[in-house]
Amino acid sequence: MKVGIIQQSCTSDVQANMEKLARNIADVASRGAELIVLQELHNSLYFCQVESVDNCGLAEPIPGPSTQFYGEIARKHGIVLVTSLYERRAPGLYHNTAVVFEKDGTIAGKYRKMHIPDDPAYYEKFYFTPGDIGFQPIDTSVGRLGVQVCWDQWYPEGARLMALAGAEILIYPTAIGYESSDTPEEQERQRGAWQTVQRGHAVANGLPVVTVNRVGHEPDPSGQTNGIQFWGTSFVAGPQGELLYEGNKDKEENVVVEVDMKRCEQVRRWWPFLRDRRIECFGGLTKRFLD
Repeated sequence: MKVGIIQQSCTSDVQANMEKLARNIADVASRGAELIVLQELHNSLYFCQVESVDNCGLAEPIPGPSTQFYGEIARKHGIVLVTSLYERRAPGLYHNTAVVFEKDGTIAGKYRKMHIPDDPAYYEKFYFTPGDIGFQPIDTSVGRLGVQVCWDQWYPEGARLMALAGAEILIYPTAIGYESSDTPEEQERQRGAWQTVQRGHAVANGLPVVTVNRVGHEPDPSGQTNGIQFWGTSFVAGPQGELLYEGNKDKEENVVVEVDMKRCEQVRRWWPFLRDRRIECFGGLTKRFLD
C-alpha cells in the first residue's frame, strides 16, 4: 500500500491552511498514494498553548464544514484520508477527533482522542473531553485502520487494544515539539523517545506505524514561553520497527511511502507475541497503580 504523508506548517488563517492541504493532498495522490494521513489539528495553529474560551470557536460539528471539504477531496482523488478536527459535540463539550474518509468521500469512522495532556504549552484538558468511543479500528477499502491521536502514542495499551480488535496498521496524527528552555541534548532525548516508543508499538504488535507530525515554529500568544518548535520527523515503521521513512526535523514534506501489508502476518509467525500473552495475569493493568 502506498501511504501519503503531509508534514506541514500552519498559520492563523484557517482557510489558507485548508487550501494548502488540498494542494498537498493532490500532490501525493498524483504520485499514487492510496492512504493519506494529515497531522493533528491541521486546520489551525496549535491553539492549546494558552487557555482561552475564544479558541473554542474553532470547534465545529461532525459532520460539518470541514468534513464536507475533506470528504470532497477524498472523493475527487479516490483516496482514503485521515484527518484531525476539533469537534463540537454540544455547547461546551468538545473533542480532539480524527475523522477517516472513504474513497467515495463518505465518513468511514472517527476516533476521539483518549489521553488528554495538561502540560506547559499543551493545555489540552481545557479544550478537550476525553474520548468515549474506545479503541475501535476503522474499516476502509485499504484495510482496518487503528487511528489514535498524539498523546495516545505514548501508551502501549491503546496500540495493543487496536491490534487485538484487528487493526492492520497503526496511525497517529501528531503535534509535538521542543520546549525552548530545555537543552539541545534534552530535546533530542525527547524526540528519540517519542519515535522509539512508537516503533515499539510496531514490534510488539507486528504492525506498521504511520506518524505524521507538525513542523515549524508557533509562538505563544501569551508570551509566557518562547512558543513551540514542532520537530517534524514524521515517519513510517514496518512491523519489526524498521524505519521505512523518516522525515525532516524542520521542513515541510509531501512523501509517498510503500508499505508491504502482507509481511505483517509473516512477522507475527516469527514473533507470536499475541499467542504467548499471559492474559490471565494482566488484571493489574486495569488499576491506576499497584499499591
